[in-house]
Amino acid sequence: MSDIDTSTSFFERIPILFTIPNFITAGSGQVLFNIVTRLDQQKFSPYICVARRGGQLEHEFEKVNIPVLEAKFWVSARPLSSLMKRCYETASFFKPFRFRAWHSFHYLDDYTEPIIARIAGAKGWSYTKKSMSWGSRAWWLRSLLAKHIVADNFDMKRRFFNRFYLQKKVHEIPHGVVLEKFSPKASPSLKLRERLSLSADDILIACVAHFVPVKRHRDLFKALALVPKMHLVLAGSGTNEEYIDSLKALVKELGIENRVHFIGQVDDIAALHAESDIFVLQSLSEGCPVALLEAMACGKACVATDVAGARDIIEDGRDGILVPPKDPPALATAFAKLGESSSFRRKLGEFARRKVEEKYVIEREVRAYEELLSRV
Repeated sequence: MSDIDTSTSFFERIPILFTIPNFITAGSGQVLFNIVTRLDQQKFSPYICVARRGGQLEHEFEKVNIPVLEAKFWVSARPLSSLMKRCYETASFFKPFRFRAWHSFHYLDDYTEPIIARIAGAKGWSYTKKSMSWGSRAWWLRSLLAKHIVADNFDMKRRFFNRFYLQKKVHEIPHGVVLEKFSPKASPSLKLRERLSLSADDILIACVAHFVPVKRHRDLFKALALVPKMHLVLAGSGTNEEYIDSLKALVKELGIENRVHFIGQVDDIAALHAESDIFVLQSLSEGCPVALLEAMACGKACVATDVAGARDIIEDGRDGILVPPKDPPALATAFAKLGESSSFRRKLGEFARRKVEEKYVIEREVRAYEELLSRV
């Protein structure tokens, strides 16, 4: 008699493919990693496909034995005369894997991926809507071809999918945080205050965001110019050097170059929060802002613009402060209010941590995805 447990064999697990353009510039890579690595491995057999290899997360997937494939999983929709031929050619790479389900984290309004998935044999194709971009006919086609759609926030459901032929497909699944990693007990290992020659009394504001126009760093700098003695540390990267140079020029023009610190990409964000007093997210548009949730999980007093995604998370005055977008004076007022009262900062931070514990834990997000993928 064999000692091998055959109650759940490899071939009984659901082969599922997750697609994402890459782990270099795609901001949702960490979100995907948090979900996929926590799926029930007795039920699902996950694979990742990127169009371009690279990035540390790719190696992290391989460490936990989740294969990372490199292949184009979409094609140009034009010319229409050759679309199906090109879809069949692209699908030939995926057919041998016999994926039962296929879930896309692609951010574009592409509708060729679901066609390729179907030709490759997937029983169902679904996608996560991560941003507030909309309006093109391609988004409608992408949504019509999907078996299920994950919306990052409530505004997406209301604005994009409030049609009878889409409503039943849509599932609102906000992101989750790994509470063991993001905690008020995180170690201040970056030694930022020492490196920047700041005292314990200096108020340090942290911003974690890519350097792209939608993040409205300009508003943040103009707000900081109105609140003396506060320091701002910017963690993030960007590929548009000309844009970043324009931001640095504005900092110099405003006379705050000694209070604005560009520190580049930070691997240990929890350590950054451990050394800061306030977190700010001044974006014009968000899906479900993970950076905001991580700061709240660390017990930080947070200021965010009142936009889709952020307004789902923060209750103004209770677990954070919401300000109108494109309003530097309002941002400055919020900073001043938080800066003058450590007890107010502590109160907001405590309620913020409690909210994340109740509504935004990673386990909750993973269970929701497992249920959706089982339906597919």
